[in-house]
Amino acid sequence: MVTKCTETAIASNVAEVAANQPELDLGNGSEEWRRDTSGSRAPILPETLAGGLLMPHAAPDLEAPAKVLIKEWEAHERPREKLATFGSASLTEAELLAVLFGTGSGGKDVITWSRDVLKTAGGLGGLLSLSKERLLEIPGIGLARSMQIQAILELTRRYLASSLRSGEGFTRPEMVKDYLAAQLRHQDREVFAILLLDSQHRLLHYCELFYGTINAAPVYPREIIKLVMRHNAAAVILAHNHPSGVAEPSQADQRVTTRIREALSTIDVALLDHFVIGAGETVSFAERGWL
Repeated sequence: MVTKCTETAIASNVAEVAANQPELDLGNGSEEWRRDTSGSRAPILPETLAGGLLMPHAAPDLEAPAKVLIKEWEAHERPREKLATFGSASLTEAELLAVLFGTGSGGKDVITWSRDVLKTAGGLGGLLSLSKERLLEIPGIGLARSMQIQAILELTRRYLASSLRSGEGFTRPEMVKDYLAAQLRHQDREVFAILLLDSQHRLLHYCELFYGTINAAPVYPREIIKLVMRHNAAAVILAHNHPSGVAEPSQADQRVTTRIREALSTIDVALLDHFVIGAGETVSFAERGWL
C-alpha cells in the first residue's frame, strides 16, 4: 500500500536527515542553511525519489568521482605488463598503440583513445596508410604522434625490404604482399611498380615506374625491359595499387600483364607475379592461375 506524504512531512523528513548529517558538503562553498518564509531552518538540498523514499543527493556541481588510471588496473590488464609477460602477440591493436603513445587524449585514457583512433582510421591498416595530412585530422594525433606512425611504417618497409634482399621473403609470399602493400596502399593515385630479382630471387631493386590518375596509369613494356637490362635482373614481380580500394584486377590489368610477360620472355626473364593492392586486400595473379 502506497501512502502519499504531505509537503509538511516531506520538509520535516528532509530537515531531520540534514540535521543528522552536519558534515554534509553542499559543494558550493556558500551558507549551508537559509530561512524559508515561515522562519524555519531548511536545508538547501536537491531531492530524488528512490524506491518510494525521498532522499537527498549530492548537488550537481560536486566533482565527479576520480577516474581510474591505467596504473591502477589489474596488472594483467595493463598493456605494458602484458607485453612484458606474454609478448607483443598477446596485445590487441589498441593496446599496441597504447604502448606506443603512452598517454591518451581529450580526457580519455590511452586505451579508449587508441580504440577511437583505430575506428576513425578504419583499422590498423587504414591508420598506417594515411598521409601525414590525414593523420593530423584525427583528434589527439598531433605532429609528434603522426611522425611516430610514419616512422613505424618506414621501419616496416625497410625490414621487409631487407628480408627480400636476403631471399628470405620469397619463401613467405605473404611477406612480399606486405612489402608491396606498405609501399603502395597509401598512394592516392595509381602507381605501377616493379621488383627486380636476381637468379636466386633476391631483391635487387624496387622501382615505382609509372604514375597515373585515381583510376589508371600508363604502362610501357619497353621501359620495363630497359630497367631489367640495366640491373641485369633474372626475374620480375609487378605491382600496382587501386586507389578506389577494390583490389579485383580489371581486364586492362590482365592485358597489360600478358604484354609485359611476352616482352620479358624475349630476353629470357621470368615474370613471377603481378600484385594488385587494394584497401584491405591484395590479389595475386599467380595465385589466380593467370601466370
